[in-house]
Amino acid sequence: MSLLLQTLRILRHEYRFNGYIHVKLIPGSSKELIHEATLLANRVSSNIELPSAKSLALLAPDKSKEKLLSPLKHARDITLERQNKPISMSTQMIVGATSESDFDILKLSSSLYQKALLKRVYYSAYIAVNHHKHLPVPELCKPPLLREHRLYQADWLLRFYSFSYDEILNEDENLDMQFDPKTFWALRHLDFFPIDINTAPKEVMIRIPGLGIRSVLKILQARRFKTLHFEDLKQLKISLKKARYFIVAGNDFHRGSTLYEERLKLALIHQGGDIIQPTLFDTSIYTGEL
Repeated sequence: MSLLLQTLRILRHEYRFNGYIHVKLIPGSSKELIHEATLLANRVSSNIELPSAKSLALLAPDKSKEKLLSPLKHARDITLERQNKPISMSTQMIVGATSESDFDILKLSSSLYQKALLKRVYYSAYIAVNHHKHLPVPELCKPPLLREHRLYQADWLLRFYSFSYDEILNEDENLDMQFDPKTFWALRHLDFFPIDINTAPKEVMIRIPGLGIRSVLKILQARRFKTLHFEDLKQLKISLKKARYFIVAGNDFHRGSTLYEERLKLALIHQGGDIIQPTLFDTSIYTGEL
């Protein structure tokens, strides 16, 4: 941590670099070192590594949840004491190396967001690089990349779509691999639909599969001047591939919305749905509308 801080001082004071710097905080560092690093950096992070204390004890016994979170707590308290905007903080969790469910992972992420400890949680699919016979880690034939992607989508719902972790999943449950988390939630709550996009409030419309925040804002703006129909939504460049099964727009109502859940699933799959092949795509900066 001292060496990292020395580098920070050189960049900020000697070279007058005022750009973005992300610093890893080393667990076990003194409050003084963390204090100065927090003042000089734009973002700090301390990786949780694994979703539970049990898994840390199993695979990384030299680490503990409290020890890993302590630097982030110090950084948060430092900025709050100075009455500044809390510094941006992040962490990372490995997915698939241990037995925690996606419910457990999202519950932990939600708790960290609510405590203002983090701005972002990054999820990293477990990749078996070495064969550790002395460690109880799985030897996966391929990393769980699609599961990682689904967690990013669910995390997006937590941070921007007003979903709670226990709405997205039931206890000990994993995310669906066929449908994105918002579509899967909608299929479980068909009694919530169809939604009239000409009268529904923002907090209701953002739960419609296929409608992201930007699309909902477009609708709210446009409906002030006229009753919107499907054709109007197309002119606004709003995708109806999934949304049309869950909305009413003026006199327009897709009759497929009355299908039973299994038939609706087939219709969504036929339309393309959100079937994503598990390839090496970058999900670390996921910005898609859900």
